[in-house]
Amino acid sequence: MIDSASLLAVLPELILTAGGLILMLVAAFGGDGTARLVNTLSVLTLIVAAVALSCSLAHGPDAFDGLVRADAFSVYAKALIYAAAAAAILLAPRFFSTDSALRPEYPILILFAAIGMGMMVSAGDMLTLYVGLEMNSLASYVLASFMRQDGRSSEAGLKYFVLGSLASGILLYGISLLYGFTGSTAFDGIAVALGDGVGKGELFGLVFVLAGLAFKISAVPFHMWTPDVYEGAPTPVTTFFASAPKVAAMGLTVRVAIEALGPAGLDWQQIVIFVALASILFGAVAAIGQTNIKRLMAYSSINNVGFALIGLAAGTPAGVAATMSYMAIYVVMTIGAFACILQMRDADGQPVETIASLAGLSQSRKGLAAAFAIFMFSMAGIPPLFGFWAKFLVFDAAVASGLTALAAFGIAASVIGAFYYLKIIKTIYFDEPTGAYEAKGGAVENVILTACAVVIVLGYLLNPVLDQASAAAAASLF
Repeated sequence: MIDSASLLAVLPELILTAGGLILMLVAAFGGDGTARLVNTLSVLTLIVAAVALSCSLAHGPDAFDGLVRADAFSVYAKALIYAAAAAAILLAPRFFSTDSALRPEYPILILFAAIGMGMMVSAGDMLTLYVGLEMNSLASYVLASFMRQDGRSSEAGLKYFVLGSLASGILLYGISLLYGFTGSTAFDGIAVALGDGVGKGELFGLVFVLAGLAFKISAVPFHMWTPDVYEGAPTPVTTFFASAPKVAAMGLTVRVAIEALGPAGLDWQQIVIFVALASILFGAVAAIGQTNIKRLMAYSSINNVGFALIGLAAGTPAGVAATMSYMAIYVVMTIGAFACILQMRDADGQPVETIASLAGLSQSRKGLAAAFAIFMFSMAGIPPLFGFWAKFLVFDAAVASGLTALAAFGIAASVIGAFYYLKIIKTIYFDEPTGAYEAKGGAVENVILTACAVVIVLGYLLNPVLDQASAAAAASLF
């Protein structure tokens, strides 16, 4: 029987569901003319859902007989997800209005994706995990191909759907193996069974589950969809893919590794270390030769996922806290960077994506050039910007848990990664202009990138709050 206390635990999801359904009716009866209204109401729905997170935390750690977790970790992750989703909605109208592609379905799809992502980070059972993941994925497939008249967008959606279906099959196969050999789909039940020893069947299940989750976080060697989808999808959609689903997938991976697979830590730690090393190195090297900035950001996201996984590899509360702090800072950097990318328009107001088109930007748009530089320096991990603190936290956690070699490799690879970030800054400030840029950008983009830039520059003032929130989120898993 469903009790009212359990309903409080999923109050944010209920609010998003009701809001999404109501707005879908508004869009159906009002047509494309309601797009801006639906956009605004969708953001308000996300804000209300974020406020309701306090109610879910007040409920207690478990709901629906353990199917759902209502703890500090889920609240932390959902707050990041809702903020990133709201930013992706706010950044969309100006971009889509250029091609008359602004439609009310866009924010509604993001709301439904946010419901799935909330279920992902709150999952206490493999069934909840899979339902949430698929709800997010189905909405994402449509979002990737949202501009139906654009061949690149259609191709991105098709590639994402085909490869995403394959990854879902791999994940489901791993879940079935774990269920078959442990006799439970609940995270607690799986952990108890693994505590008695990890057999070959459980080990195979563990590998397949982690492989499926690696696809969702764009980790090597399951990253192949990321560059094509990031480049082909509409830029606001790419902004969304690079932020909110990344947090959800990383949060889900952390929860599964710690809660469900905790007793098999020595087994999954080796996998996570390999994936982290491969993602850091491949993301850094592959980004060097890119000419499209969205494609470069795809490899940057692969690289950043590798750094975040270093914290998980530590397998300690400090390591998990470092990973979640990293994701919070990464979301701010990514949204700020994409707010800058959305302002890359020629004199006719048409979007441009080549890195070469940034040449001489410092002469025509000094503020935009400075914002670009802040985000690129931060992603490179240059102190005193906030991005440096993110890397420091995961390296510190790795060293504290005895993974000094892993931390040393990450530090060395950071130097490689810095090259392509600095290349963008060099193009902006030192190359001769190749063409005119529009005189000024959109007001919403300017507000969002300014807010993100302020957080990145003055982030150290937020350190105590971020550290405390991340530590509380991590502690709820142990």
